[in-house]
Order: sequence, then structure tokens, then C-alpha cells
Amino acid sequence: MVGRVVLVGTPIGDPGDASPRVGELLAAADVIAAEDTRRLRRLLDRLGIETSARVLSYFDGNEAARAAELLELLRGGATVAVVSDAGMPSISDPGFRLVAAAVEEGIAVTAVPGPSAVLTALALSGLPTDRFCFEGFLPRKAGERSRRLAELAGEPRTAVFFEAPHRTEETLRAMSDQLGADRRAVVCRELTKTYEEVRRGTVAELADWAAAGVRGEVTLVVAGAPASRGDTGDAVAAVLALVSGGAKLKPAVAEVAAAQGLAKNELYAAVLAARSRQPEVTTKEPDGRA
Repeated sequence: MVGRVVLVGTPIGDPGDASPRVGELLAAADVIAAEDTRRLRRLLDRLGIETSARVLSYFDGNEAARAAELLELLRGGATVAVVSDAGMPSISDPGFRLVAAAVEEGIAVTAVPGPSAVLTALALSGLPTDRFCFEGFLPRKAGERSRRLAELAGEPRTAVFFEAPHRTEETLRAMSDQLGADRRAVVCRELTKTYEEVRRGTVAELADWAAAGVRGEVTLVVAGAPASRGDTGDAVAAVLALVSGGAKLKPAVAEVAAAQGLAKNELYAAVLAARSRQPEVTTKEPDGRA
């Protein structure tokens, strides 16, 4: 008789968000694999849950080795509950390796749904929710992070990221460089907790805000690229036509960028480059003097 894996979604902040099934499952499990055993104990205490389950640490550093041990327990009929620090296990948290191994062996895998920082931030963002993608944590190294963001520059779906508070500013700066300073974004901090904060603006504005320092758990939600992007050459020509007709450069760039789905800063740079390539035009007075 084989056991089963149960992924247990836990509160991302407020313990009151735990469903009754969370308590029932943790009380009845044979084994609880916890990302942080101390945080698990605190959660159990706050929820008034008593369990006789064997508690094992299960985190990034030991996930591969521990998965093999848990798999052996499952073969013996144990119910193994997997718990991350917050939210749903296996979503940027330990759990995937065990689920994949269990599925491979035909062992049942189920879940107790719970709060999700990804969905909570997305719902609060005010950005389109009909299509979205979750990118987890971006690479820590600047070059790798920039390359990843460059790959996402044309992604039309709203994107959700996790980020460490001390890297939030540099990540937003990188987004400004690769996605455009005017790309809309939201910083969600300490969701469901006492000091919950949701900041909205462009990535450039949010980077300036983050320069003062950010604390707590951070989730970033970033608008997708415009559904249709105009041709830059045509957009440059449209801007120059407006300017030749008397319009100011920056308002003309803003108008054309909005109409053609282009980033203002990119179009502005392209217009300046085009103007620098234009030949100088001189006029002569009737006597031949320039």
C-alpha cells in the first residue's frame, strides 16, 4: 500500500487565512516535510494544531537527497505533507522534485489550496489578469538578469516576479533599461500582513522609490508589452512631421508612442538619432551670402 503526497498551502502572512483543511491534514499526516521546521512549529502553535507526524526539514539545500528519503516513506504507505515557509510548495519553493518523482512512480499527489502571493499580487495590481506568466526570481547576476529581461521585453502577458527586498531597486532599474522606463508596474510588499503596501507606477518611478530601501517580502507585477508595436521608422517619420508642423518634440514623441504602442524613451532616442543624421540646410541671401 503506497502513500500519497499532499502539498499544503499555508498563509503568506495572516495565520487566519489558513483553511480548516490545513489543520486537519497536518494533524493527520504521517510525515511533514517543512522548508523551515521552526516556522512550521510557530504556525502549528498559532493555529492550535497538534500533530504526531514526524517532521523533517526539506529546503533547497537538501531537497534532492531528502526527496529520495521521502519517496521511500511513500512506498511504505506514509502520507507526506509538504509545507513551505508560505504559500504553495513547489512554486519557487521546495516540492517539485518530490512531486516529479512521485508522479513517475504512480504515487498519488494532491494539494490543500491556500493563499498565493502570485495571485494575490496579480489581483491587487490593477494590471490585466486575463493572461499572465510567473517568472519567479530573476538571476542575481546583473548580466544574466538583463538577458532574461531582454527576452521578456516583447512578452504581452502581465508578468509576476518574486524579489528579495535588498535587490528590488536594482531589479527595477534593470527593468527600466530592458523593458522601457514607462512600463507600468506594481510593487507588493508584506501582503496580508500588518504593514502591507502596494505601490503603483512606472518601473522608473518605482526604482526611485525603492532607492530609499525596501523591507519585507516583495512581489513585483509588471505590465506586458503593448499588443501591437508600430514600426520604429514610421514612428520616427510621424514625429518629425509633427515637429516640422510646429509641435514640441517630447509631446510629439508621447503622442506617436501611445498611438503605435512603442516605448517613449526608445522612440525619443530613435528620433534624436534620425535628426543627427539629417543634413544641415542653409539658406542664402540674394547677394549670395549664407
